Amino acid sequence: MSVTTAVHLNFRGRAREALEFYRSVFGGHLLAVTYADAGAVQRPDEADQVMWGEVRSDDGFHVMAYDVPASRDHDAGVDPVFVSVRGQDEDEVRRYWDGLCADATVKVPLAPAGWALLYGMVTDRFGVTWVLDVPAPRPT
Repeated sequence: MSVTTAVHLNFRGRAREALEFYRSVFGGHLLAVTYADAGAVQRPDEADQVMWGEVRSDDGFHVMAYDVPASRDHDAGVDPVFVSVRGQDEDEVRRYWDGLCADATVKVPLAPAGWALLYGMVTDRFGVTWVLDVPAPRPT
């Protein structure tokens, strides 16, 4: 038996835009099903919003997202979740960092830390906080 996990992000009308942005940063394939595609339209102005979507890359990146319909309460809150991206290659992690920082708020600049070769925290233009790091080698 095996299991995988993915972060599932909830938006209000911006899921497709967010997924396209994450694909531009991490690469991979975007799949999005709208409420119209699924025959689940409750309001005509939400027909083209994302009912289910994901970006998945061959490198293992996977994030899911959808647009919360107006019939449901939605409050993004303050830092309800961090998305962690951990890699072994400093250049690769820096590329992801640079991509996510477009129109973003850097909370902790990407730099060496006592527990990691690189560590940084950034809240992207969609309000999602990302933690990127390259872990320090563990003593054996």
